[in-house]
Amino acid sequence: MTCSTERVDRVAADRKMRIRTLNDQLRKTGVGGRMVMTAGVAALPAHDIAAILLAVANFDAFDNNNDPWGEHDCALLHVGERQLFFKIDCYDRNLANLSPDPADAAVTIRVMTVMLPEEY
Repeated sequence: MTCSTERVDRVAADRKMRIRTLNDQLRKTGVGGRMVMTAGVAALPAHDIAAILLAVANFDAFDNNNDPWGEHDCALLHVGERQLFFKIDCYDRNLANLSPDPADAAVTIRVMTVMLPEEY
């Protein structure tokens, strides 16, 4: 491997790690973006919603099947008997288009949606 190839690989790995860190920050703490839920989730009892949000925050079973890009941006999980899905999308600051650079928090607004699988 040449030095320039190693440098490109390192830059790509650093960028992926930054995206993952920003996604994890939103998912775990609610900081760094917006968190929304679909109508189906919002209609659940408050204690179920609290359990769901806690399960999403604590989720750490990312693998090649549910996280092929290594960005921790979506997963399917179970909370009790209920199956749920969360997805983090990265938009520009106006929420009009995709982010020009999801690794840069200054130009990105993350939106995490928690939904029932049938609402996907």
